[in-house]
Amino acid sequence: MPQANRPSRKHDIRQENERQILDAAEKVFAEAGFGGATMQLIADLAGLPKANLHYYFATKEALYRQVVQSIFQDWLKAADSFDAAPGPVEGIGAYIDAKMEISRRHPAGSKVWASEVMHRAPVIQDYLETTLVEWTEGRIRVIRRWIDEGKMDAIDPHHLLYMLWATTQHYADFGHQIETLNGGNPLSEAQWQAAKASVTSIILRGIGATKREA
Repeated sequence: MPQANRPSRKHDIRQENERQILDAAEKVFAEAGFGGATMQLIADLAGLPKANLHYYFATKEALYRQVVQSIFQDWLKAADSFDAAPGPVEGIGAYIDAKMEISRRHPAGSKVWASEVMHRAPVIQDYLETTLVEWTEGRIRVIRRWIDEGKMDAIDPHHLLYMLWATTQHYADFGHQIETLNGGNPLSEAQWQAAKASVTSIILRGIGATKREA
């Protein structure tokens, strides 16, 4: 029996080590950027020998790409609501909720993405030109269908998506500013729920969705 459990135990250890490395890498890349980050800094924060990092990720670039892809995969999952939702109230409402939760729980990952894009994506431009373009085109088709069905105003889907991204990711990328304006304290659970409700209401009313689906 112990022998049968060994592969599972090794798998669990590997997953835990990878999680520790990625969590640490998010924070270091967010603070130092790609150029300022080192594998030693990440290893120290993860509490692992540097050799372990190179076992899982051969280079700093490979680790950086995994951090960026991980946050983007989380954002992709947040948009699952689009495809199955009957209209923008359900689809966009769930998307806002999920994106703001990601900003709340993984602020460092969002900051890494923002910094990379602001520097013209020197490491992940290929990812933007493929995965991001395909994802965006898919969501635009859904939004246009809702417009054609009369479930929201005839707005440019591109600008709606840009607004959604900017608003929801603001809570991660400018978290320090929000805390400062909140008396130096992080938003409480009640404040997070109120923020999500406010953003959802503002966006849905702005695109004429609530009055059509109410």
